Amino acid sequence: MTYSKLPKIVQFILPVAGLVALDQASKYAVAGAMPVNTGVTVVSGFFDVVYVRNTGGAFSLFAGAGHPWTVYGLAAISIAVVLAIAYAFTKTARKDNWTRLSYICVAGGAVGNLIDRIRFGEVTDFLDFHAGNLHWPAFNVADVAISTGAAMLLISLIRKK
Repeated sequence: MTYSKLPKIVQFILPVAGLVALDQASKYAVAGAMPVNTGVTVVSGFFDVVYVRNTGGAFSLFAGAGHPWTVYGLAAISIAVVLAIAYAFTKTARKDNWTRLSYICVAGGAVGNLIDRIRFGEVTDFLDFHAGNLHWPAFNVADVAISTGAAMLLISLIRKK
């Protein structure tokens, strides 16, 4: 049976699982290579690989809040988003690959970070970009997938109008 003949939900689950595996493998590699709150310079003045733990949401929103509801609330939101996206994916036309890929990216990233949140109560971040005094909060592969998928979904919605 070819991929295109698989049930839509399987066409969703397989690539999402691949993204989750890539995210978790990269976090595992970083955590195994260096102590927490340390890093190595890759491109001086621009890019470092760091090992930090984020107790908050995207871009460290709510980080350090110290409330248990943060972990449970963010986990619940992630689960609801993934279920809604899975449903939307099954309702999207098979030929609308752009929208389907955007759903896969967002869901894969959400599940990757959800696993960290459930296992550790926080998310591993390690990609650290900066230029001069400008500094972007550290992020991970799951965050890249979520951001890319959200941008693709926005483009898809604009294109349809």
